Amino acid sequence: MQITYTPEEEAFRQEVRDFIKAECDPAAMDRMQKGLGLRKEDYVNWHKKLATKGWSCPHWPVEHGGCDWSVMQHYIFEEETGNAGCPPGVPFGPEMVAPVVWTFGTDEQKAQHLPGILSGNVWWAQGYSEPNAGSDLASLKCKAELDGDHYIVNGTKTWTTMAQFADWIFLLTRTSSSGKRQEGITFLLVDMTTPGISIHPIITMEGTHEVNQTVFDNVRVPVANRIGEQDKGWTYAKFLLGYERFNMAGIPAAKRQMRRLKAMADDQGLAEEPRFRNKIADADIQIRTLESTMLRLLAAASAGKDPGAEASYIKIRGTEIDQLMTELAMEAVGPYVMPFAPEAFEHGWNEEPLGPDYAAPVAPTYFNTRKVSIYGGSNEIQKNIIAKHVLGL
Repeated sequence: MQITYTPEEEAFRQEVRDFIKAECDPAAMDRMQKGLGLRKEDYVNWHKKLATKGWSCPHWPVEHGGCDWSVMQHYIFEEETGNAGCPPGVPFGPEMVAPVVWTFGTDEQKAQHLPGILSGNVWWAQGYSEPNAGSDLASLKCKAELDGDHYIVNGTKTWTTMAQFADWIFLLTRTSSSGKRQEGITFLLVDMTTPGISIHPIITMEGTHEVNQTVFDNVRVPVANRIGEQDKGWTYAKFLLGYERFNMAGIPAAKRQMRRLKAMADDQGLAEEPRFRNKIADADIQIRTLESTMLRLLAAASAGKDPGAEASYIKIRGTEIDQLMTELAMEAVGPYVMPFAPEAFEHGWNEEPLGPDYAAPVAPTYFNTRKVSIYGGSNEIQKNIIAKHVLGL
């Protein structure tokens, strides 16, 4: 696929490159390029640098602090920051809850929450899944009972990514058990400093603390923190999930992974091995095909079309490619992924590398990536959505 850029777009690309060179922490970019873990400060510092420039949430409506960019400018920005290895945006605030707030929230809620998300001063977490309600989200049981001008929340949320850093969490709660399961769900915004909230780390198979189990024990949440109407939260949840899935393409990250993979293959003497070379070529074609599709969908979104079943397709292909790249990296590195050293994924690990220095994070990344086809609605669920809404089955 060949994309032709105007002189104005090339000038914008250079502006983005100059900003990255001047403002993005080289140490954070180095960790990204090597596939190592990032710290909270890496995410926050880069977001605040972007906020100073007015670029922290460019996809937002201009009236809320977004940028009046063309589709190609958005594409160039994502491409350049991804290629450089800038820390990715943490989606829970800017990508997920913010559109819900400006679409369904009150003026007071917009004034309270959007500025902190835009500036990077407030970190959000997502409270959707529960121990027995993941892909079948409508079966959630976390209860919110009305008590005057507050809800009393009791229950457990799981897989609350980075909740250990969060200032606020958006929460789906059960406020009624009558009618269909999708009814009786209410969408709440909860201050994480509220008494009764406890966070319990879940160490995932690659050995890192990224997700948590978050428990709510008689947590008092003001009714003023409810989004929209009581018992109508399923509507807002579906709206949010559309945006979450639409942002799972991960094309800049896939391109960065491809560059690393080719370097690994060259170093391991696999670059000219016909079968492995064919695998790399096939993966490269898949990335470029998804990129072309994403550009068409971005153009439609810029015309005011909300992501629908197309978001499910993006989620499926983006996560499949993400997993494919880690599988090929495991194959390229070969025996150097053994023995498995999960601590190599963490910042500050400085022991003697087991083989080439690029080999240490390959296995942890592979194991961590197994989850991407599950969260945000499993890929099997996404195929059902496509079958229903596109094929009419």
